[in-house]
Amino acid sequence: MRWVLKQGPMRGVSVWAYRERPSGHLFPGVGDGIHEVAPLATEGKVMRPPFVVSLLAVALLAVAFAALPSSEAPTGFDNQSNGMVDEATHQADQVKFDEVENVSDGLGPLYNAQSCRECHQSPVSGGGSQVAELRVGHEGAHHRFENAEIPIARGTEIITGRTLVNDRAICPNGAFPNTEIQERLPDSENVRTTRLSLSLLGDGFVEAVADQTFIELARKQCKETHHKICGQAIFVPILEAPGQTGVGRFGWKDQHASLLSFSGDAYLNEMGITTRLFPDEVTKLCNTVSEPNDVPDPDGLDDLDHFARFIRATKAPARDGQLAVTPQTRRGSELFEKVGCATCHVRALTTAPAGTKINGGKFTISDALGAKTFHPYSDFLMHNVGTGDGIVVPMLEHYGRRMYQTTWRNFSGEDFHNARFKVRTAPLWSVRLRSRLMHDGASVTLRDAVTRHGGEASEVMHHFEKLSHADQEAILEFLRSL
Repeated sequence: MRWVLKQGPMRGVSVWAYRERPSGHLFPGVGDGIHEVAPLATEGKVMRPPFVVSLLAVALLAVAFAALPSSEAPTGFDNQSNGMVDEATHQADQVKFDEVENVSDGLGPLYNAQSCRECHQSPVSGGGSQVAELRVGHEGAHHRFENAEIPIARGTEIITGRTLVNDRAICPNGAFPNTEIQERLPDSENVRTTRLSLSLLGDGFVEAVADQTFIELARKQCKETHHKICGQAIFVPILEAPGQTGVGRFGWKDQHASLLSFSGDAYLNEMGITTRLFPDEVTKLCNTVSEPNDVPDPDGLDDLDHFARFIRATKAPARDGQLAVTPQTRRGSELFEKVGCATCHVRALTTAPAGTKINGGKFTISDALGAKTFHPYSDFLMHNVGTGDGIVVPMLEHYGRRMYQTTWRNFSGEDFHNARFKVRTAPLWSVRLRSRLMHDGASVTLRDAVTRHGGEASEVMHHFEKLSHADQEAILEFLRSL
């Protein structure tokens, strides 16, 4: 296979398509051990690789957005709407979010949970939890990561194209007493990690940040640190707008830019519910429900629409108001900035203006989400801080089979391999509400999590370690207030 570069509809925008080799491999460098990338010349000129955009134009757009007046995003853990929808609508959407799925609804055949709330509920629906998923794979030729191959049904079927290992299965059951489909990890899959479920609260504001803001943030960050800290912005498919992409910001690997795409991914891979975006089951064994399982209600909206609207209408996480005003916390906030933590854990971001169309034109930012400043303490970019799990984003799992029939603007599978040992900067808002930290939950105290940083964060960690014990405790107290 090779990638074919075509002239995009906009000047300076490249479009990457693919050609299939006789072997049937698609998307080189994405879990298949193939890494040939061959841009072609177009109209007598050698085109630039994917995602090359005019930094000047990006900078001007970012400055323009920054100059617009903004107001603070609402915060709280009260289950109330942020104003995007009325309270009755928000509560109805939460019912959908909390709803338990059964086999008759299409649950499984392979799954991890029976509701969104099962993994996203602390302290309220939409928050994070202690639930972690298992991801695996192995190294193939030339040390290229390859997706897992997991046998089920006594080896009669091999699950491929994924890194997720589902913890549950609906069989054997009364209807299929002799069908064994539980996934078990073979010894050959020796690249392994767990990943904690993420909080979704306030993610409507994250979705509403302009792509240009993240691109400019990455450029500025790299320049100001003399290339020591350089966040990676990855353009990813927007499944509800075939062919369109956006800067990824959701998931530990920034695999989604759209909350609708993110919801569809989770509905299939965590609960086994097929939808209009993900109409294909992972396995047909034990499956008796027609596809897609998720069908529209009388109002024309299906569960995905309700999930995305619920998340978009959540308030941003609130700080501990009492702790935030203490002298030690204020001192810690200053030191957090001084040692360099805020380089990646960015204090504030501002959303694009109301009326801006995002997600390939499929969503228009409302007044409640537009021109809002919020405080996630994250740049939502990919970084190597020495804790990466070596797992590459699996295309089939996160984007579905129809992805292979689509040409995506500004997209390169090689970017995912470049991010193999990177993870998204964890947002620190509501970090005080988590007992397990970092992407894998392996750090159980704030000090553990801080001192575990290396890689791009090595110099920042050196600054932290040179502080007096009292100053270090001040930073930790500041974190306890978030």
